[in-house]
Amino acid sequence: MRVHRLSALALCAAVAVPAHAQLKGGDAVRNGKDHPLLSRFEGSKMVAYDQRQYDEATLVTGKPYYKNNEMVLDSALKAEGRYTRIAYVYDKDRSSLEVLRNYQAALEKAGLKTVYSCALQACGPNLDSYMLRTHLDKDGFIQGGYRNSLYSGGSEPRYLVAKGTQADGSAVHVAVYVVPPARGDFGGVFLQVVEGKPMETGKVAATLNAGDMARSIAAEGKVAVYGVHFDTGKTAVKPESKEALAEMAKLLQQDRNLKVHIVGHTDNQGSPAHNMDLSQKRAESVARTLAADYGIDAKRLGAKGVGSYAPVASNDAEPGREKNRRVELVKQ
Repeated sequence: MRVHRLSALALCAAVAVPAHAQLKGGDAVRNGKDHPLLSRFEGSKMVAYDQRQYDEATLVTGKPYYKNNEMVLDSALKAEGRYTRIAYVYDKDRSSLEVLRNYQAALEKAGLKTVYSCALQACGPNLDSYMLRTHLDKDGFIQGGYRNSLYSGGSEPRYLVAKGTQADGSAVHVAVYVVPPARGDFGGVFLQVVEGKPMETGKVAATLNAGDMARSIAAEGKVAVYGVHFDTGKTAVKPESKEALAEMAKLLQQDRNLKVHIVGHTDNQGSPAHNMDLSQKRAESVARTLAADYGIDAKRLGAKGVGSYAPVASNDAEPGREKNRRVELVKQ
């Protein structure tokens, strides 16, 4: 498939069209904002907004249908990353065709390729119910009178899913669901934007206790400790390392005959020489902290940095690099 790279400028410029009968009043949500990759149809009013820094999104790529009294999809696209949901209403003198065509033109101009689309009866009889139950009503996303604008015209929907590649090489998916004005309500637009990005890790600490460390050293002669933290490119032990340091100190206090090498490891980002120096200084920093703050005899602590020369996982992706950034206690 051709690589499509986004142009935020093209997106924002192409969606806007002159508005003749704009909705009165400002947006109906606080802290909502147009997505930087895709502006609103000019004159629209934002009525719902939600953004998750990392989540999974289900994008419809087939007709929803009922099976055993449950709504299922004959085809769907799963995407992960920063997930943004936005709902707008647009004025009654605009058609759903005009609105969707503007979004479609903007996406194409930005290099995104349509991977699925449907219109009216071709979307099947259940797309409106599926969107309402699975997306629009989920977590109280859209409430009040504006909810009807995303549902009243649902028997004549227009919908597309487009995919492209961002400047950093990660994927981006956009789903646009448009319903026409109906039953006296405004027309409605529901956007789903999923920007692929690495999940932020390191949000949950799992520090081994002294007993676990002792068992690992007895069985393998070493133990990897992931609770010792440093700023990128820095050597000073961060304050949030106290729990891991305390358990390391307890291990050494409980076995007065135990001597260890504190071995620093890095991932492969940066030059080998830099990583060797960085890992050595970090190991020395841990040894100094154990001696100064926890009363461990410095003669029982060696310090050695090996840089990126002893990985335990692939350095090709962040989850592996995170495993490689560690401190090990190796029995002398």
